[in-house]
Amino acid sequence: MDTTYWGRNFGVMLFKDSISKENLLKYYVKYETNVLYKQGISELTERGFIIAGIVCDGRKGLTQSFKDIPIQMCQFHQVAIIRRYLTRNPKLKAAKELLKVVNLMKKTDKESFVGALELWHEQWRNFINERTINPISGKSFYTHKRLRSAYRSLKNNLPYLFTWYDYIDLNIPNTTNAIDGHFADLKNKLRSHNGLSIKRKKKFIDEFLKV
Repeated sequence: MDTTYWGRNFGVMLFKDSISKENLLKYYVKYETNVLYKQGISELTERGFIIAGIVCDGRKGLTQSFKDIPIQMCQFHQVAIIRRYLTRNPKLKAAKELLKVVNLMKKTDKESFVGALELWHEQWRNFINERTINPISGKSFYTHKRLRSAYRSLKNNLPYLFTWYDYIDLNIPNTTNAIDGHFADLKNKLRSHNGLSIKRKKKFIDEFLKV
């Protein structure tokens, strides 16, 4: 499940079956909220669908919203989060090495990734805990705040990054690429129809998504 936008106030939240590739449910939304995602899962359950697992982008609080369903955070989104913190070409050696660990995520198993991350943290623990004192206020702050935030993001999301591996029999995808690709195709086709009213745009989207 994922959401895409056209501008600030018009978006589509889509729920897609990774097995049949069928679009199951959509909402036109102004804001992407965890409440709406929960509503969508409840609606699908009421329709008789059995939710074996959920793949989502890992927005704050979303992975904790479904206590009895295996949740896979999209690994692509996690990599993107880390790159926003570190950039694609970080200067610090610690950041370069963390980026190498992150890039292993989609290529390796859970144990190998966790081991690599723990080794990184063991080597750079003191570095990311370094603090600098503001000479004016006298208050201290983490010297390498973005690097520390990148590591904490990985550490906090780790329980949801390898759900596909923990529940291998469920054949859960490790990314939301199936929906992301669908959205990209939709946007490319809509681009050639610039100027459509919201009503006509919705009609186009309805026909494209067939849900």
